Amino acid sequence: MSIISQAYHQKIKEKAFELGFSDVGYAMVERLNQDESRLKEWLDNDFQAGMGYMNNHFEKRVNPAMLVEGAKSVISVLINYKPQEEQQDKKAPKLARYAYGKDYHFVIKEKLQELFDFIKEEIYPSLEGRVFTDSAPVLDRAWAAKAGLGWIGKNTNLIHKKLGSYTLIGELISNLELEPDEPIKEACGGCQRCIDACPTDALVAPYKLDANKCISYLTIEHRDELPETLKSQFNNWVFGCDICQEACPWNWKARPTKEESFKPHPDLLSLSEEDWQNMDEEYFRELFRKSAVKRTKYSGLKRNLNFLK
Repeated sequence: MSIISQAYHQKIKEKAFELGFSDVGYAMVERLNQDESRLKEWLDNDFQAGMGYMNNHFEKRVNPAMLVEGAKSVISVLINYKPQEEQQDKKAPKLARYAYGKDYHFVIKEKLQELFDFIKEEIYPSLEGRVFTDSAPVLDRAWAAKAGLGWIGKNTNLIHKKLGSYTLIGELISNLELEPDEPIKEACGGCQRCIDACPTDALVAPYKLDANKCISYLTIEHRDELPETLKSQFNNWVFGCDICQEACPWNWKARPTKEESFKPHPDLLSLSEEDWQNMDEEYFRELFRKSAVKRTKYSGLKRNLNFLK
């Protein structure tokens, strides 16, 4: 089909905002040649650590036309997750802010499916495609950057000029042809606060993250014992880590989320250091019933808690 009219182009964005997305942009499906070379270098350096799945489906990662048949465009969406409130006990083990509320995989996919249904019913009945959020071989940050939603910063996070990097990314890849949005220029400049702030030196260079040293990877994805050489450097993070984001000036004035699903469990922010250490499996299941923290399981959380002692 030919590119749809500008009116429909805007109508899709308006619907995305209505559904609660914080920003939305379009990119044309094409092979990500520059990102291909960066990904290959990252994998060759074994910076993926134990995430062996990153070696799989390489061609699909750099070319979504192989992931979604007939794909013409990528609709990238962002949703802000910066919380209204923080954990109260400064001595308590710390949780990455994205995990305060409901698991974002469900939140974003539900909204994207609604957007898909809207486009099919109201704009393009022949719509075919798939929705994704951090659960398939899609280079989320690369597509968001191509769609003009920000740039990939020196801490390897996508940075949005108004929202900072406390955002989650999703995509709708389809056979609908859309006029692409223009990428924006990187605006990190000479700043390297994120690199200087990382206690484990996981940011081995600007734009290069070694997951073997990353607190976020180690507390979530890593399944074995945690490295004793890093024991004093975890800075009390028990699930994930926001240190490089806290250091980033683009986050200092970013506004809090309005997404109700990301509101934390009523007990979560008031947990004391003692509460965390004494948490049993039943309470873990209740507290994190809808949270991404379930990924690490109770045994993983206890391992992390014991490591912090």
